[in-house]
Amino acid sequence: MLFNSLTFLLFLIVATALYWLLPRRQRLWMLFLASVMFYGFWRVDFIALMLVSSTTDYCVSLLMAKEGNPRRKWLLLLLSLSINLSLLFVFKYSIFAVENAWLVLGWFGVSSPPPVLNIILPLGISFYTFQTISYSIDVYRGFIKPERDYVLYSVYVMYFPQLVAGPILRANEVLPQLDERPRFQFENLVVGTRRILFGLFLKVVLADNIGETVDSGFSSPASTMSAIDVWTLAFLFGFQIYFDFSAYSHIAIGSARLMGIRFPENFNYPYFAVSPRDFWRRWHISLSSWIRDYLYLPLAGAKVRDESTGGLGSVVSATQVTYRWTTALFLTWAIMGLWHGAAWKFLVWGLWHAVMVYVYRESGTLRERLPRWLRNYGGWALTLGLTMLAWIPFRAANMSDTFTMLGKVASPAQYLSLGMRENTYILAAAVMLALGVAFVGSKVLEPMRERFPVLCIAPEALVYAVAISSVFVFLRPIQQFIYFQF
Repeated sequence: MLFNSLTFLLFLIVATALYWLLPRRQRLWMLFLASVMFYGFWRVDFIALMLVSSTTDYCVSLLMAKEGNPRRKWLLLLLSLSINLSLLFVFKYSIFAVENAWLVLGWFGVSSPPPVLNIILPLGISFYTFQTISYSIDVYRGFIKPERDYVLYSVYVMYFPQLVAGPILRANEVLPQLDERPRFQFENLVVGTRRILFGLFLKVVLADNIGETVDSGFSSPASTMSAIDVWTLAFLFGFQIYFDFSAYSHIAIGSARLMGIRFPENFNYPYFAVSPRDFWRRWHISLSSWIRDYLYLPLAGAKVRDESTGGLGSVVSATQVTYRWTTALFLTWAIMGLWHGAAWKFLVWGLWHAVMVYVYRESGTLRERLPRWLRNYGGWALTLGLTMLAWIPFRAANMSDTFTMLGKVASPAQYLSLGMRENTYILAAAVMLALGVAFVGSKVLEPMRERFPVLCIAPEALVYAVAISSVFVFLRPIQQFIYFQF
């Protein structure tokens, strides 16, 4: 069941009404069954896989809480991680592993074709696996106590607004809210509806329409593109994936808010970040903080705090960098890249960001000598350009196209021609300008809304009228969200 469908909107209305009408036990069962139904609209048979993953961590966490022997406790955690990561590997990486194993065997003269594996990637497996893993690790670390109510725990793992593509939630963020229903406030319905509407606008009006231009551009042979073409397509895909994924997050946050449940924000104008570190405090915040707390810091041998905000670079400065921190950084980003997809091009994307963060750290002394305005505006321009170029391996069909397109960017002679229709370049410039207006407007209007709410009624009414009409005009055959493939 996709968010950008009439089926989901009707489903959400019924679920929200029942949520506010039913007592606690019946309410939890309703959310559990609604989440199973929501996932079952895609495939019923993979519901069992999700339940195996969640039940494993439920049982192991209860055993860890009773276990007084640290070694046995560690072995229980290792059992949980092994089961979850094995399931993730089989369904997401086994085809990639077999293909590359046969490629290596070919170097030694093995000419037989690789076995054909017909494995379907379960929807949202990366997201709910990370969520259950974080639960087990938090119990192991003593940050939380294990939840004994299986239905409540299962709702935390499978809660339908964020089940397929996040935000990735921590147990201490959402379990108390699911356990005790918040007091009904009409404001939650208003805010939730606004977020859902805004998400639909980002998806069906912006992301899907930009996506048509992106698909057309990337379908052209990379060898025929100019450097300006590559830059334009990089920016357009950067806009598309941002609007598409932030749209999902808006709808997820809004759907939960209808029930009085507050999710953490997942995006905060990432394309106006002034550094690579700042970008990952603004982009997919729930994932970057998850990676930091459950992978990066343990690999670096650092103490993990009981928190869930911030990005990958928020806990170490240039003066703290050691060999182990650097190794952890590159290993983390390699895993981060492969988490997004079982292909070498995603590894390139991850290592690209690792280099950006590393160079930013190492240049700390030099940056401090620059004027503040240059650090900010120059940092923004450099971060924006490098981040957009990083989307090339993410979107290109293969590694060959990736290197061909990046080679165009590095060649001065390739900046003397244009290979696409002029509307493509105008679209990229117009979207960047609109994003800038929205960013500046948010800085100006938010304080005004708090101080002079009456003055904002008419402009906001006009904005939402345009948004609603645009959603109806551009609603078309349903387009899947990009992050569903991860």
